[in-house]
Order: sequence, then structure tokens, then C-alpha cells
Amino acid sequence: MTSQQIDAEALYQSLVAQLRTRMAEGHAWSIAGIVSGGAWIAKRLAHDLGLPEYGVVNVAMHRDDYAKKGLHAKAQPTTLPFDVNERRILLVDDVLASGRTIRAAINELFDYGRPAAVELAVLVDRGERQLPVAPDYIGERITLSVDESLVLSKAGEGASARFTFTREPKGV
Repeated sequence: MTSQQIDAEALYQSLVAQLRTRMAEGHAWSIAGIVSGGAWIAKRLAHDLGLPEYGVVNVAMHRDDYAKKGLHAKAQPTTLPFDVNERRILLVDDVLASGRTIRAAINELFDYGRPAAVELAVLVDRGERQLPVAPDYIGERITLSVDESLVLSKAGEGASARFTFTREPKGV
């Protein structure tokens, strides 16, 4: 199987359009991205949506496979530059599949307080749910075979970052 690129930039622009509509409703939002792809996207979204800050959520301690995987050597800690209590939080990730990472991220957020609401934005929904998790905002639903994964890469930093997905065999 050869690698195949997916235009993540187009998916990102679709997500931005959906979020601009939602955020125009007048609620104050904070944004937090899941390490690492979700954090990249959250950083750019914060800029593009005119939000003053963004947070980074590390799910490692709440993963149900923590005993098997442990912490990554270069694990980035959770950093939330806003009070979680009674805040509307947009949680961002690059790919949604089983829902287990999202569950872990929500658990991590609740370690910091009790949000008023949490909404989920993803570039890709693979639709392989093991838990009842559904995104509120989706760049696109993509069906992949069970032996494929999507790998997000970025070129550039911050507002000038550009995203690309590559379809790759699992384990690459």
C-alpha cells in the first residue's frame, strides 16, 4: 500500500467556516487542542477565529491503555491558560475514530474544573466508534480500511501553518 495525501487544508477551511457561524452566536469560547495534531489545529484556529489564547490537553494520564503505553519521552503537559470552570470549551483533535482519546481529554479537562459545555471539532471523523462520542464540527467523514491510519503533518508555524494528511499503513 502506498501513501496517499488528503487535502487537510480544505478540511481545515470547512471547519473554520462552521466554527465562525457557531461563535457568531455570542457565547465566549476557549479552545483546547489534544496533543499533538489537535494542539496544532487549535493554535491556528485561535488565531483565525480571533480568540486570545488556546490550551493544550495531554491525555496520556487518562488513557485506558496507559499501563501498556506509558508516557511519551517528550510528553507535553496540559496547559490551559484559562479557568475551565463554567467556560464553554471547544475541544479540537485531528482524527476521531474510537472516541477513547476524546474520553481521556474530557477527563483531563475535568481535572481542571467543571466546564459549562464542551463541544468537539475534528478534521476527520473515521466513524469507528467504541464509545458514544460524536463531533459537533467535522471537516469530513472519511472511511479507511482497518489497516490504514491518517497522519497529520504541518508546514510552518502558528497562523501560517498548513496541514496535510497522509494515508499510511498502520504501524508506519
